[in-house]
Amino acid sequence: MADQYVSGWILGSLLALGALFTMAVRKRKRDGISGRSECVKSVSAVNGKCRSGNGDVDVIIVGAGVAGAALAHTLGKDGRRVHVIERDMTEPDRIVGELLQPGGYLKLIELGLEDCVEKIDAQRVYGYALFKDGKHTHLPYPLENFDSNVSGRSFHNGRFIQRMREKAASLPNVLLEQGTATTLLEEKGTIKGVQYKTKDGEELTAFAPLTIVCDGCFSNLRRSLCNPQVDVPSCFVGLVLENCELPYINHGHVILADPSPILFYPISSTEVRCLVDVPGQKVPSIATGEMASYLKTVVAPQVPPEIYDSFVAAVDKGNIRTMPNRSMPAAPYPTPGALLMGDAFNMRHPLTGGGMTVALSDIVLLRDLLRPLHDLNDAPTLCRYLESFYTLRKPVASTINTLAGALYKVFCASPDQARKEMRQACFDYLSLGGAFSNGPVSLLSGLNPRPLSLVLHFFAVAVYGVGRLLLPFPSPKRLWIGARLISGASGIIFPIIKTEGVRQMFFPATVPAYYRVPPVK
Repeated sequence: MADQYVSGWILGSLLALGALFTMAVRKRKRDGISGRSECVKSVSAVNGKCRSGNGDVDVIIVGAGVAGAALAHTLGKDGRRVHVIERDMTEPDRIVGELLQPGGYLKLIELGLEDCVEKIDAQRVYGYALFKDGKHTHLPYPLENFDSNVSGRSFHNGRFIQRMREKAASLPNVLLEQGTATTLLEEKGTIKGVQYKTKDGEELTAFAPLTIVCDGCFSNLRRSLCNPQVDVPSCFVGLVLENCELPYINHGHVILADPSPILFYPISSTEVRCLVDVPGQKVPSIATGEMASYLKTVVAPQVPPEIYDSFVAAVDKGNIRTMPNRSMPAAPYPTPGALLMGDAFNMRHPLTGGGMTVALSDIVLLRDLLRPLHDLNDAPTLCRYLESFYTLRKPVASTINTLAGALYKVFCASPDQARKEMRQACFDYLSLGGAFSNGPVSLLSGLNPRPLSLVLHFFAVAVYGVGRLLLPFPSPKRLWIGARLISGASGIIFPIIKTEGVRQMFFPATVPAYYRVPPVK
């Protein structure tokens, strides 16, 4: 009798769980559908003036930031007729997107856009200097096997974007137009184009076989093309230091401060960008003077002495800006007639400066996938073929994404003793030089973005930290901290890898989309 009651209880519990799961899935689907409907409109419901019909344009690109402008030039150079719709054609003024890693510069060369870092007072970057508790270590990029012109580049983001826009607009088959894309136009499940407002407020529509959304981190169109899970772990507070000489010329500087890192890097021959990371989504008020006080009392004592006076002068000058740091894993809905790129598609913490490298790498990959195709009009077939894009990009993009998220968590201060040991172990491991610094810096720079190398180095740091704890004599307390260090390291990196996709990241060749071939016409 008791067995029957137990069996009935188990069966009832399973049925209840099944019902709850079904309700949750249905709610999620309803939420997804309602979210998608906000930025998608049926073609038959559009009353605006038609700007471009079939045959006039091959590709519409929404957004002309780094990804959109580079993509427009790349596809235009391949003979595609491209219509770019950008909300604001004036020079952007941002405090991020100013450091291009050497791996990103190599992609810029592949795209024929390397001259876009010329004539904007861009500075060469040859590596990093890492500071912690009064000590510092030099981490040069491993550039020995590359041409002398290969290095990182740092610059004013707006100047770089304007150069790429000019380069794209110089092609006769590329049209750049100022306007705000409001909705994607859909017909029978296929995206046919966009509805947008010109700078004069006129509502127009544009049609093309392929619409690529590159409208940045604040994208209002991505909800119809992906499942955006945006996380904001911290904010950057930005300053510009004038006529300041960094301890290591032509290097990025990372200070492992409390509570989180501080970055310095040159953006012109006379200016140094400072980015102070503030954990969480709330920052001290700039208007009330709370921010200036925080920077002077909490941050300034932790910057290197050589920079101190310039830092305080920049705070006193008052041009303080903030920006939330977003991360968002790529979770696309494969949609006929449309594709996502850039920050609208995938974001990672900007600590490692990997965003432009990922975007330019994606553009090189997409260009190579589209080159064999002369006709883009078969949207379902094209969509199935371009599913390979999402798989092929994973090893590079996921390595850079995972490194950014993991390194940020390691570099942040913590009262937990195991986290403190991990942070110190990371500094000491990189200070060993040779393969111990070249490997991680190769990952950071985008020169060798291999997932397995990332995991090996990350756990090598953890094991190194445990070894430091156990020498010269282990104790129960040190053994316990060592065990928690390994557990903490696993708790940092494995959830990020899971979000990125273990199979796609480490075993992309096992994914069927990896083998998609160009459709035969």
